[in-house]
Amino acid sequence: MAQATQLAPETATYGLRREILTPMETLAQSISTIAPTTTPVATIPLVCALAGNGTWLAYVLATLAVLLVAACISKFARYSASPGSLYTYTAKIMAPAVSAASAWSLLLAYIATAASVIGGFYHYGNLLLRDATGHGTSAVFLALLATAVSIWIAWRDVKISARVMLWIEAISIFLILILVILVLARAGLHLDREQLHLRGMTGSGLRLGLVLALFSFVGFESATTLGAEASNPLKTIPRAVIQSAVVSGAIFILCAYTEVLGFRLAGQDLGSNQAPMRVVAGVAGIPVLGLLIDIGALVSMFAAALGCLTAAARVLLLMSHNGLAHNGLCATHRRNETPGRALFVTGIAAVLPVAVLAARGASGLDVYGWMGSLATYGFIVAYALVCLALPGYLRAHGKYSAGAHVLSWFACVAMILALIGNIYPVPPGPYGKLPYIYLGYLLAGMLWFSLRRRDNKLAVV
Repeated sequence: MAQATQLAPETATYGLRREILTPMETLAQSISTIAPTTTPVATIPLVCALAGNGTWLAYVLATLAVLLVAACISKFARYSASPGSLYTYTAKIMAPAVSAASAWSLLLAYIATAASVIGGFYHYGNLLLRDATGHGTSAVFLALLATAVSIWIAWRDVKISARVMLWIEAISIFLILILVILVLARAGLHLDREQLHLRGMTGSGLRLGLVLALFSFVGFESATTLGAEASNPLKTIPRAVIQSAVVSGAIFILCAYTEVLGFRLAGQDLGSNQAPMRVVAGVAGIPVLGLLIDIGALVSMFAAALGCLTAAARVLLLMSHNGLAHNGLCATHRRNETPGRALFVTGIAAVLPVAVLAARGASGLDVYGWMGSLATYGFIVAYALVCLALPGYLRAHGKYSAGAHVLSWFACVAMILALIGNIYPVPPGPYGKLPYIYLGYLLAGMLWFSLRRRDNKLAVV
């Protein structure tokens, strides 16, 4: 009876279409936001540049840390379904100021991740155009195109959005797994001793590589933003959170090991290559697979932008309902039942920094790295806060256990260590400025919260 009492206020749909997404479509939201295709082509080389032969280990450790957080989030999702995602979970237990920090951090995380993959989209778009025609096109145009189409699909129908994301990632991952099998077959039935013995790896390199590896997983929880739209959400969403973390972790570990092995066989440096899957495809003896995977990466970047904007708009929608954002953003389209205004605002917020950086000549991979690292700060803070809130939440539902308390602390410590790894030692170049950008943004959000709280009592989540 207590559970029913807790869940009753969350039957509100906030103008969204209720329980229309199948379990597979719900899973597609998390998978597409992770964008697993982008990790082998863009993130693993960055991790390898730091961790070397320990790249696979960095992904093993990142997978374990993410699984701790996923276990905490899934426990929340068994009792709560709302478009507010982690923000809603935190708000049920923590002080209003803390839940506001969670909301603003999560909103930034989704928007910055969208910006990151939009940067990746214009990189791979121009890479493929040059291959086909010998000429590229405007990076700003490609960024605006990807954003506009993503907003339109997400505004038109959430089911269309979910299905598009599901098929895009499924095809891309299938091609990558074929390539992995071919490379492992060519290497023979023996393990790579260089990697197993972690030859040349340093502790600092592993630590920094682990931080980047964690970025591969961010957004795995985004299925929780479909609390109003997923069918049987108290079952399908917890499963989607765990499944997305497990499946992605397995793929990333396998790809990390195979790419390092493939580049060793090719005699090239993975850490400095901008089209790694083409080299790996050459090792496998089927160069065309590299081209197909690059096409898949381009489309996967688009799917990730779509997934991030879908999630960000729903977080902003609930923030508006609860007084944390402008009241006009709580409106949904009468026919489509999607948060059109919130989608437009989050889309503009995502593409604007990308367009500015692209106009100033920044490469797509630089934008991918910068905006992705900024997003990581928001995700880590949101993850840590929701893990801290778990014991109190379970106690309120009569489900508290010592094991769950230990789990929450382990997960929180893992996120704190990841945060420290992000800021110390101070990263070189633009990466060293990102913590200050995040803190400035968070302070602005908290100032807005204070002003709104003073003028109007915030709605109870």
